[in-house]
Amino acid sequence: MNNKIIKLFLRLAISAGFLSAVADRFGIWSEEVSVWGNWDNFLSYTELINPWIPSSLISIVGILATAAEIIFAGFLIIGFKTELFAKLSGVLLLIFALSMTFSTGIKGAFDYSVYSAAAGAFALGLMKDKYLELDSLINKA
Repeated sequence: MNNKIIKLFLRLAISAGFLSAVADRFGIWSEEVSVWGNWDNFLSYTELINPWIPSSLISIVGILATAAEIIFAGFLIIGFKTELFAKLSGVLLLIFALSMTFSTGIKGAFDYSVYSAAAGAFALGLMKDKYLELDSLINKA
C-alpha cells in the first residue's frame, strides 16, 4: 500500500477517534452506544482516571482534553502541521493510556486500544510524504 494512503488513513482514523469521543461526552451518540453519554459522566470518568488531580481542577482538565481533541482532530483532517499535531496527539493518547493503566489497570487501555492509537499517532508524526494536506497546497502556491 502507498505510504501517502497510509498517512491519510492514520490522519482520518485518529481524528475520527477524537471526534467520536467528543461527540460521546456531548451526548451526540445514542445512549445504546455511548460510553459517557453526557458531560457529567465524562467528568466523573476523568476524575476516576486522574485521582492525583484535585476535584476542583477536574472540569479544567476535561475542558483542556476536549479542546485538544477537537483542535488536534481538525488540524489532522486538513493536514496542517501534520507531524506536529500527530506527535501532540500521541502524547495526549499516551497520557490517557497511562492514566487509565495506573488508576484502573492496563486492561481498559488495551481493550480501548489507546496504546495502539498513541503508537499510530507517533508513527504518523514520522511520516514525511505529503498527500491531500493543507501544508502541501500552501507550499505550491
